[in-house]
Amino acid sequence: MKSMKGYVSKVRVLKMSKTPLVRFSLNEVNCLIAAHSLNFLADVDEGMQIVVSGEYNSRKQFVVKKYTVIGKPKIMIEFEAMKNAPYSN
Repeated sequence: MKSMKGYVSKVRVLKMSKTPLVRFSLNEVNCLIAAHSLNFLADVDEGMQIVVSGEYNSRKQFVVKKYTVIGKPKIMIEFEAMKNAPYSN
């Protein structure tokens, strides 16, 4: 299995299903993720730094098997922003 580290850009959902197929770019490399794609969408936003592990397919796309967010995941950032927001009445 190969590993890459970089910044995420161009996140797109290619196919909506029980396990969506998500496409994104990592340092200009086209990547696909199906396993854990819902968690990926909750954890990662464009501009975030991540590390991915996986293999290249025949179309030279990197198929992600595992990923790790460097720093806080998107869902934690949004939760903290909600927690710190003043209540509106």
